[in-house]
Amino acid sequence: MSSTKSDENAQPWQSYHTVFTNAKAGMDGVDKEKVQKIVYEMSKGSKYFENEQRKETYIQQRIENLRCRAALLTASDIADFEKIADRRVLELEGSRDLSRTWIHVDMDAFYAAVETLENPSLAGKPMAVGNMSMICTANYEVAEEIRHAVHVETGLTCSAGVAANRLVAKVCSDINKPNGQFVLPNEQSAIMAFMSSLPIRKVSGIGKVTERMLKDVLGINTSDDLLQKRAMVCALFSQCSADFFLSVGLGLGGVEPPEEEHRKSISTERTFPATNDEVEIFKKLDDIANTLSKDMEKEGIRGRTLTLKLKTIAFEVRTRAVSLQLYIYSKDDILHHSLKLLKAELPLSLRLIGMFTMIWKWMGHIPVKVPFLAMKLIVMMLSILIQVIVCSSIIDHNIL
Repeated sequence: MSSTKSDENAQPWQSYHTVFTNAKAGMDGVDKEKVQKIVYEMSKGSKYFENEQRKETYIQQRIENLRCRAALLTASDIADFEKIADRRVLELEGSRDLSRTWIHVDMDAFYAAVETLENPSLAGKPMAVGNMSMICTANYEVAEEIRHAVHVETGLTCSAGVAANRLVAKVCSDINKPNGQFVLPNEQSAIMAFMSSLPIRKVSGIGKVTERMLKDVLGINTSDDLLQKRAMVCALFSQCSADFFLSVGLGLGGVEPPEEEHRKSISTERTFPATNDEVEIFKKLDDIANTLSKDMEKEGIRGRTLTLKLKTIAFEVRTRAVSLQLYIYSKDDILHHSLKLLKAELPLSLRLIGMFTMIWKWMGHIPVKVPFLAMKLIVMMLSILIQVIVCSSIIDHNIL
C-alpha cells in the first residue's frame, strides 16, 4: 500500500471533499484540514455524509474516465492537439479588448452585515445567517465613489474590482476585501501576470467538481497551468469548455453589457429538519404555496405549469410537475395542485420542499414593491454612472 493511501486511511477527512473551499474571499488563512476534520467527524454516519460519499463516487468515476482517455492519447495525438490549442490561443488573444473598464462591486459579508446593522450587539461575534438546516451568507475614482456612497446611504461596506473585462473584475473585487478595491491596469502584460498564479477555483465558472477534474487528471492548479497544458485541455474537454479554460488562462472575459434576460420562472422553497410527519409536511406545503402566490401576485405573473420539488432525508431530489388548463396564481389553486403531486409521493421523510411555475402570462402593470434599501442602491448607482457618462462625453468632445 502506498504511503499516500496509508495517510488517507489514518486521516480519512483529508479525502473528504465537502462544499468547503478556502478560495473564497477572506478564507486564505483558514486551516482547511482542520475544517475538513471537524465537518468529517460531525457528519460521519449521517444521511448528508452518505450523500457526499455517493457524489464522491460519481466524481471519481468521471476522473477515472478522463484518465483513461488521457492514457490512450499517443504522442502524435498530443502534437495535433497542441497545434489546435496554439491556433485557438492566437484567435482568442486576437479578440482581446482593452478599450473598456469594468467595475465589479461586491457587498462584504452581505447577509451577516445586514443582520449586524439591524442588531449592533452582533458586531465582532462569530455568526451565520440561516437556520439549523441551511446557511446562506468607468474610472478608478468611480469605484471609490460608489463604495463611499453605498456606505453613507446604507451603513454597509462593499469591495470593488476594476479591470478590462467582467470576469477579471469579479476576481479583482475579492483581492482587498473587506471594504477595499483593487485596480488592474488595462494592459495585456499586467493581466497575464495577474492571472498566472491565480488558483483556478478563484474564477467564476470553475466549481469544486471542475477543479477536482483539472487538478486530479492534469495537475492544473493555476490559470497559467491551463495554458501550459492547453493540448491536453483541448484533447479531453469539449470545444466550448476548452475555449473557456483557455480564455481564463489569458484573462479574457465579457466586455459587452450582458443581455437582459427575461424571467422564465418563479420559485420558492424551504429547508427544515427532516420529518415524515404528514401533518407537519402539509403545513410546510401550505406556507410555501402562500409565499409563491404572494410573489406571483406582486410580480403580476400567472402560470400554467406547476412543479413540486422534494428533497428526502437521504438527499435524493425528486421533481413532479403538472400542466394545467388555466392560468393560476392564487394560493388555493397552487395548494390544490401541489397537494395532489405530494400525496402521490407519500409516505416520505423530507428535508426540503420547493415549488416553481413557468411564467406563461404577465397581467398588466401591477405595481412591484422593490425593497427600499435595494431601490436606494439602484437609484444611487445609476445617478453616479450617469454623471460619469456625461463627464466622459464632455471630455471626448473637447468641451472642457
